Amino acid sequence: MKKHILEVDGIQKKYGERVILSDVYLKCETSQIIGLLGRNGSGKSTLLKIIFGIISAPNKCIRIDSVSKNNESSLLSEVSYLSQEQFIPNHLSVKKAISLSVDKQKIIFFNKDEFIQSILDKRISHLSSGELRYLEIKIVLSNPSKFVLLDEPYNGLSPLMIELVNEMILKNSSQKGIVITDHNYKNVINISSKIILIKDGKTHYVKHNAELVQKGYLVDLGFL
Repeated sequence: MKKHILEVDGIQKKYGERVILSDVYLKCETSQIIGLLGRNGSGKSTLLKIIFGIISAPNKCIRIDSVSKNNESSLLSEVSYLSQEQFIPNHLSVKKAISLSVDKQKIIFFNKDEFIQSILDKRISHLSSGELRYLEIKIVLSNPSKFVLLDEPYNGLSPLMIELVNEMILKNSSQKGIVITDHNYKNVINISSKIILIKDGKTHYVKHNAELVQKGYLVDLGFL
């Protein structure tokens, strides 16, 4: 299968006088899971929103397979984004949400998931936070895009559901490039093929977990 490459370069973002991101570089290939770590307020979610186009940033350069995607709506067909916020309207049924979000040819396979079967007859408003999050993650990963940005996917999930979500992410990473950030850093580290740490507005590629201690993200490796 042909590999695809997403590159994000030169991103800078300020809020007032406060510099959030400065000259950020990120590269993700299909079949990779990039774990994005950083302290609260370091700019992880901001970076994902800039890549997806929700937040503007001066001088940003986004390329897919060396082709600029800075101002192209076609980026939306190549990159999917899971927000921290709920994106499925509460008034919909689960079946309707799936029919509106998943390719018709994939719906039967989508619904074979045992967990999805258990919530098919519910309304979105009646789902628990974990059930809703699982559904949203599965919908985003089912999108035909080459790359997926996951912002806090583990929020509200039980340990068992986290295992199911990790299996889903790993399975989809065989065809997609995935960038994931979450406060549950242990899961991010365990599932990722590469780790990027955002510190002082810059991206640092982490080759060994010990660097997370050296750069002040973890106190010691006993936290893993």
